[in-house]
Amino acid sequence: MWDWLGLPEQASAHAARMDQFIGLVHVIIISGFMFWFTWFLIALAKHRKVKNPEADYTGIKGKWPYLPVCVMVFFDFALLFGLSIPFWHDEINAVPLDDANVVDVRVVGKRFDWMVHYPGPDGVYGRTDISFINSAMDRHVGLDPDDPAGKDDIETLGVLYLPVNRQALVRLGTQDVIHSMNLPEFRVKHDAIPGMRIPVYFTPTVTTEEFKIRMGDEERDFEIACAQLCGNSHYGMRGRIIILSDEEFQAWIAAEVEKKASYDEEDDWLFDD
Repeated sequence: MWDWLGLPEQASAHAARMDQFIGLVHVIIISGFMFWFTWFLIALAKHRKVKNPEADYTGIKGKWPYLPVCVMVFFDFALLFGLSIPFWHDEINAVPLDDANVVDVRVVGKRFDWMVHYPGPDGVYGRTDISFINSAMDRHVGLDPDDPAGKDDIETLGVLYLPVNRQALVRLGTQDVIHSMNLPEFRVKHDAIPGMRIPVYFTPTVTTEEFKIRMGDEERDFEIACAQLCGNSHYGMRGRIIILSDEEFQAWIAAEVEKKASYDEEDDWLFDD
């Protein structure tokens, strides 16, 4: 119904309702514009020079000029109380307070990359500190190598792996300036603010392989874009989202934990005093 908007493919549980929301906003705004434009033409015709050869400083008498104001107030209330607040209310209620099925992951922006941090099988994030950042060793978020909780943590650079049909909790942050995580197909866009860790929820409904087939392009991936100008290489701050089946995601987690264990055993000596 809303194809005329030219929106990207829908790949999340809330995408259809978001598109409906965007479409209705467009309809209301276009209706308001047409109303005011029609009113403008009527005003031009009614108050043209031929009908009003001399200036009248007393102004318009009567209450009919209040009509357009009342109409626009109606449009504003429809947008706020008819669409925005109900949508926000339902989205807030969809956030689980404690659900083991939710995939918990941190996404951290840094000029000009997206860094991803999983808590690992134990579900507990290891301690992070800027002094432990070592990109050469794939320690992008600064995990403390001596913290036991971080031994099974997983880090990726520029790639976010998620399972299909499970709600994802993305803890969004940044290491430097303001960034904005934009996931077009999932209808997710949120600013990453320095000093804050912002929770963002969404549920993927389409795997990457299904998306490639749908788009007819084997090279196409879900993309992470930065929607906030963050520097001279802002254009290149792009990442990928790989949506897997739940079985494939669990297998990927297990493989990454095993790789991380062998990697740490070989290179922990670099952090010794």
